[in-house]
Amino acid sequence: MKLKIFLVLCLSTIFSIASQEISDTSFGNGLINFTAKDSSFSIKFAPRFQMRYISTWNHDGEQYGSPEHNFIIRRARLKFDGFAYSPKLEYKIELGLSNRDISGGNQFTRNTPRYILDAVLKWHFADNWELWAGQTKLPGNVERVISSGDLQLVNRSLLNSRFSIDRDIGLQLRHKSYLGNKFLIREKIALSQGEGRNVTEGNEGGLQYTARLEVLPFGAFKSKGDYKGSDLKREKAPKLSMAFTYNLNANAVRRRGVLGGYMFRSDGSLYETDITTLFVDSMFKHNGFSFMGEYAKRTADAPVALDIDGITPTGDVVLVGSALNLQAGYLFKSNYEIAGRYTSVDYETVTNTLPRKQYTLGFNKFVHGHKLKLQSDISYTSADGNEDGIRFRLGFDFHF
Repeated sequence: MKLKIFLVLCLSTIFSIASQEISDTSFGNGLINFTAKDSSFSIKFAPRFQMRYISTWNHDGEQYGSPEHNFIIRRARLKFDGFAYSPKLEYKIELGLSNRDISGGNQFTRNTPRYILDAVLKWHFADNWELWAGQTKLPGNVERVISSGDLQLVNRSLLNSRFSIDRDIGLQLRHKSYLGNKFLIREKIALSQGEGRNVTEGNEGGLQYTARLEVLPFGAFKSKGDYKGSDLKREKAPKLSMAFTYNLNANAVRRRGVLGGYMFRSDGSLYETDITTLFVDSMFKHNGFSFMGEYAKRTADAPVALDIDGITPTGDVVLVGSALNLQAGYLFKSNYEIAGRYTSVDYETVTNTLPRKQYTLGFNKFVHGHKLKLQSDISYTSADGNEDGIRFRLGFDFHF
């Protein structure tokens, strides 16, 4: 109820401000785009949502069963961004409203819905330097940092769902520099709490440390296209990004670092172990063709959680292993696109989880870029060659 009242007040204020004059904004650039007359602040308000139809067929070892059908609102979000006091101090707030957005509450979030996705300040304190403070995505694998509204396929890959380092709360320092006229280098480091978003009862375990290095030998992509799916800008010259990410979650207490279940022991205390995740990824675009490649590997000092006696397994295991994701697509001048993806995930033996391979073929129609688009894909998934499944997805994205 408090959140509803807050949203009503915020929206009433925004529309009241906007109603005082005609806005020159257009579809896809935010529902409200307002700058104060004295340039002391600005605000852009951009709601968005995604609807999905999903049909799955599972193989029982002899034949495929009857399909299961599902309609969902996959995401429904309210995004606010702009600057305050000075254009050098930017902010971003993003709230999630769908069930998938707010689920996952537990005793460490006071058993409340997890509405807040992003709440971060970005201070441009010097040329090519930024300091971020708050809750937002860590500088992890490129697929995770791409907005869910800018994806090339209907949703992210198995690599991302199993190995992402996701969102956390803390500090990030970012820097960029050029070698010559085009060769761009970006460095990003982060110090964060290590337990994911919306945690109120902490810090459990230790802190999380992240470092990412990005090299763009042919210069920056148009409109930050290295963090958007598909080559909507049809890069006239080849553009390439190559990156490496190192993440250490010291004394981690969850099975997937900032995600997954907490590893409790019989006395109610938490099992702790150091978890390390590595990513190597790349993005290439040229004249409608796009390619994204990612490799991830997660290790843990002691992946099998032990009880207080240091001998008896509790049943929890850190999800350690590796994954490869390869994805490519071609955008026709008619704004139709065909895309394909191959993902393989291999888990360590201690996880008692079968390796998986997934093949996905997608078709897109961009009506107004990523802001209004129709997407569909079909995937075939094999778990160690024994448990097969087929999934078809169809949906649309609508973003002001």
